[in-house]
Amino acid sequence: MSVPGALVRSSHPEPALAVTLVAMLLATTWDASPGTALLIGVAALTGQLTVGWTNDLVDLDRDRRAGRQDKPIATGELRPGVVLAAVTVAVVATVVASLALGVLPGTLHLALVAGGWAYNLGLKRTVLSWLPYAACFGGLPVVVSLASRDEPGPWWTVAAGALLGTGAHLVNAVPDLEDDRLTGVRGLPHRLGARRSIDVATALLLIGTVVTVVVPVRGLDPVAVVALVAAGALALAGRTSSGRGPFRAAIGIALVDVVALLLRT
Repeated sequence: MSVPGALVRSSHPEPALAVTLVAMLLATTWDASPGTALLIGVAALTGQLTVGWTNDLVDLDRDRRAGRQDKPIATGELRPGVVLAAVTVAVVATVVASLALGVLPGTLHLALVAGGWAYNLGLKRTVLSWLPYAACFGGLPVVVSLASRDEPGPWWTVAAGALLGTGAHLVNAVPDLEDDRLTGVRGLPHRLGARRSIDVATALLLIGTVVTVVVPVRGLDPVAVVALVAAGALALAGRTSSGRGPFRAAIGIALVDVVALLLRT
């Protein structure tokens, strides 16, 4: 595998691309100009890259002890110095793209990225492991709305984002619970256990969908019905799948919610 390919795998590409897509769809929903939507995408992507790469750098020793073959740095396929250089470039790009959106949305976005770093640097090992996810997913719509239309956006987008983020955290951690326990990680999913984590995540994701598609119109319309059915099907698929299946279902639910918003504009 080439260095660029290993860097991509080490960046946690699925959540990075999902967050970027959600951010750009929200920007489209709120009538951002093409230039602003592009800047939002660049800021979101580069910010997520810094979080993904620092996660693997911080976890290097733990991943080696756990024998993680899916981590290019831990297997020696990728040198830590190369990843550190990539992080440096991505941090500069994140700062530039974020502040180009405006001082307020840019500063808020950088605070959300810092929350992701805080998770990597210690919060993931505590009962508050869910907090950075809730804050980042809940804060992302505010960043996009401020950058797109100079207002923070409706309260329910923050609530829905926090619910979706917490649910995504729970299902994302499930495949790694045993490896994490062996290396001393005791976040909220580890305390709940695999089955309860998936159960709680399913409930949070579905509540987040209800908030997103029902609250704005104070009831049901055809878009809400289709979104609820799609989210329910994805939740069921995630609950009955293994590996990264539940996390992919959670990302799918988030995209369903955003598309529902887009269809109503």
